[in-house]
Amino acid sequence: MIPSKVKIVEVGPRDGLQNEKEFVPTETKIELVNRLARAGIVNVESTSFVSAKWVPQMSDAAAVMTGIERRPGTIYSVLTPNMRGFEGALESKADEIVIFGAASEAFSQKNINCSIAESIARFEPVAKAAKDAGMRLRGSISCALGCPYQGEVSIESVVDVVERMKALGCDEIDIADTIGVGTPKRTREVMAAVQKVFPRERLSGHFHDTYGQAVGNIYAALLEGIEIYHASVAGLGGCPYAKGATGNVATEDVVYLMNGLGIETGVDLDQLVEIGDFISRAINKPSSSRAGRAILTKKRDGAAACA
Repeated sequence: MIPSKVKIVEVGPRDGLQNEKEFVPTETKIELVNRLARAGIVNVESTSFVSAKWVPQMSDAAAVMTGIERRPGTIYSVLTPNMRGFEGALESKADEIVIFGAASEAFSQKNINCSIAESIARFEPVAKAAKDAGMRLRGSISCALGCPYQGEVSIESVVDVVERMKALGCDEIDIADTIGVGTPKRTREVMAAVQKVFPRERLSGHFHDTYGQAVGNIYAALLEGIEIYHASVAGLGGCPYAKGATGNVATEDVVYLMNGLGIETGVDLDQLVEIGDFISRAINKPSSSRAGRAILTKKRDGAAACA
């Protein structure tokens, strides 16, 4: 059941950098996107067309999309919460737009003051516009394995949101463990359930490593045949609901896992490690990638890096 090949969706340039307090220079963001694509990442979540008032780090979205190299076969995604954001994405020639909803009613109410059903309805014009423009549409479901407000989230709730996003015409749907509380057993249960209502090959896993479970959860998802995984180079991006905790699983760690399992990713791990070092130095923060740090240390000590 374990796939022989997976797609890695790199979310570092958007999800990873968006909460950085110090503004990351546009040139650095452009270089990050370009280097990731050159390393073999075929889907890069590049920026977000959101209000600069609420997410100042993404205020240069148009400049980033204008400045990047467009590699053939690479999907450049952007987050678009509303029609204004969609218009920016369309003008910037993004390949894919990303919309988002929650599997938790408490999370939806606390964060955007509306129900899950109302939040999905707000994306209807965005989804239609994307489809009319021939753009890919991806839906992301947060809190699929747990919520900071209500705790456990039922599998039925996750399946319900998957069906709602399917009705919008989503090409892919992300099952996201936003606060990193998921465990392999729960991951398998959720992934088994959602693929009964949406094609397995178009489902993806987005895991945070807050409790150190991300790699285990990815392996669990592999056992359910999931072929797409999100990750952030150097583990960029913290978890906003667990102070000081690690957020996104590091891309280096995911690729190291896949290499060890003999699963093809098309990603050059050595290049990825160098990119992780580059962006960590650029934002003056240590890398959260265990594999990245280990391989870099071996290189600098003159020893051969692990395969």
